[in-house]
Amino acid sequence: MTDLNQLERDLLTQVEAASDEAALESVRVSALGKKGSVSELLKTLGAMTPEERKERGPLINGLRDKVQGAIVAKKETLAEEALEARLSAERIDVTLPVPEAPESRGRIHPISQVIEELTAIFADMGFSVAEGPDIETDYLNFTALNFPEGHPAREMHDTFFLAPDEKGERKVLRTHTSPVQIRTMTSKAPPIRVIIPGRTYRHDSDQTHTPMFHQVEGLVIDKQANIAHMKWILEEFCKAFFEVDQVKMRFRPSFFPFTEPSAEVDIQCSRKGGEIRFGEGTDWLEILGCGMVHPNVLRNCGLDPDEYQGFAWGMGIDRIAMLKYGMPDLRPFFEADVRWLNHYGFRPLDIPSLVSGLTS
Repeated sequence: MTDLNQLERDLLTQVEAASDEAALESVRVSALGKKGSVSELLKTLGAMTPEERKERGPLINGLRDKVQGAIVAKKETLAEEALEARLSAERIDVTLPVPEAPESRGRIHPISQVIEELTAIFADMGFSVAEGPDIETDYLNFTALNFPEGHPAREMHDTFFLAPDEKGERKVLRTHTSPVQIRTMTSKAPPIRVIIPGRTYRHDSDQTHTPMFHQVEGLVIDKQANIAHMKWILEEFCKAFFEVDQVKMRFRPSFFPFTEPSAEVDIQCSRKGGEIRFGEGTDWLEILGCGMVHPNVLRNCGLDPDEYQGFAWGMGIDRIAMLKYGMPDLRPFFEADVRWLNHYGFRPLDIPSLVSGLTS
């Protein structure tokens, strides 16, 4: 009897001391396994006399039941402790905002976003996108566009010229995307309807000018293209881009070497409260230049001005981005400040569409 009591105390102590399920399983096997201490005692019942079996049987079976019960209880305790530890380690503070998924943390730069918006608007009108190199020849950048010798744009203080090549020709960082108009007209037969977004370069730097900036131009060449068509396209563009139902535009006579007649275009706006709002108010803001393609430009591209005519326009992408999204300074566009991009940037999947809206 003393031996059974001591064995019981020892086994229950081992069960209570088990720190995990593996240790508890080891205690179970040592006590209740095929060769366990309790199992060996149960095997001796068969060799006992009926009197001994009557006396010792209940004691040994009771020991087995106590050990089994202790093991089951300890197993439940260990499971609860493991669950509590896991819940504590994986706890989520629901009072904080949900962390943004890694794939959506990046931001689309406003310039890239506006180019996508421009493309969506003009593609709906049947325009395609044309591109060209940033380094151009003097002929394509100036001469073919009817810029005469001595024009201010050809001066070193206005334009980035490269060193002369082996032929003595100086290439230039294009001052506008207009050379792509020449490349398009010399490589593609009319009718032509293209927009030309891209980088341009000029000697200029202040709050609203940078040495490198972005420009988009449009070109239409056809036998019957006229100013009325141009006016409608520009009005529809302004309404779609600034997302207003109606807008008034004012065309003021101007001069560009590559268009005749030429005009500066103002758009109706309100400046109340220090905020520019389009489609309302009595103020005006210049946003682009346009005109009918000059006959000399058509001739330089091998097109007969008596048969074909067209119109073109151009505007600064950076400028219209600032106007639409309320950016007061152009310089941060190119400073690579992630804080600025997080504030003004766009989510990667916010793809501009005329159906769902240019901006979400």
